Amino acid sequence: MGDIPIMPGSDFKVIDNFLNKKDFKKIQEHMMSQNFPWYYTPNVTFVDEPKTDKYYFTHLFYYNDRPLSPSIDILQPLFKKMDVISLYRVKGNFYPNVGKHSENKPHIDFSFKHKGAIFYINTNNGYTLLNKGKTKIESIENRILFFDSTKTHNSTHCTDDHARVNININYF
Repeated sequence: MGDIPIMPGSDFKVIDNFLNKKDFKKIQEHMMSQNFPWYYTPNVTFVDEPKTDKYYFTHLFYYNDRPLSPSIDILQPLFKKMDVISLYRVKGNFYPNVGKHSENKPHIDFSFKHKGAIFYINTNNGYTLLNKGKTKIESIENRILFFDSTKTHNSTHCTDDHARVNININYF
């Protein structure tokens, strides 16, 4: 697998094997450990109504100019390689296996101009949908998706692993 370049007229880019193995494994093992704190969130998007298959767990690393988790330090190799000038929000997502592919409703992250990225922590059959569901980005560990998070996109749960885990990054 290689880079999926931004195509003319497209507003996303996918890069596989984004971090070196050592830096990636350190993040993956930390976030997938039994000691990493995940917090129940009853709905995945602001447009989803709480339902049994529309929940997930989150970990807010950073929000609005403030680190909120001591685990933010482990992500520094990721931010350095992304060439981040300023962070706005960094959120870990843990979508539990609910026994079916559950596509969450389309949403935007924030309406103001910024950059978005999703860094995938584990490989599974969940995915991210872009372009009104026309583009599917598979969840492959150590893959990063750069995209316009002011445009609608969807997340999903997986069925072939205990959870789908990724990091959503909104930055400048």
